Amino acid sequence: MSKLVIQNRLTELPKVQDAVIKPAEALGYGKEEIFAIRLALDEAVTNAIHHGNKNDPDKHVTIEYQIDEKAVRITVTDEGKGFCPDQLPDPTLEGNLATPSGRGVMLIKVYMTEVHYNPCGNALSMVKCKGCKLPVKD
Repeated sequence: MSKLVIQNRLTELPKVQDAVIKPAEALGYGKEEIFAIRLALDEAVTNAIHHGNKNDPDKHVTIEYQIDEKAVRITVTDEGKGFCPDQLPDPTLEGNLATPSGRGVMLIKVYMTEVHYNPCGNALSMVKCKGCKLPVKD
């Protein structure tokens, strides 16, 4: 497992993307898989910076990742108090359509194969299996 610790700034996102996306591309992950990984990684790191660490420039975000021929595994951990993802409002419900809260978490769940939060809610682990298709919505 590789580890990258970044300062709590969005300007650090390209460093994170390079560390994860380039090796996945080199291992033959397809365009749709790369799109899913990039989207989920952007959302997870952005949420950690803004919501978890409350934009505090003295805090850090830790990204641990493992990339092989079968899957990309990523854990994003912030230094915040955490949250309960089950308590986020459903952004697809009519009353919540204009509310931005919860959209990133929903996208991560849709695009990644597996998504888990630690009990505290300040670490998100996600997996994208190579060759796994997104769920089909009716």
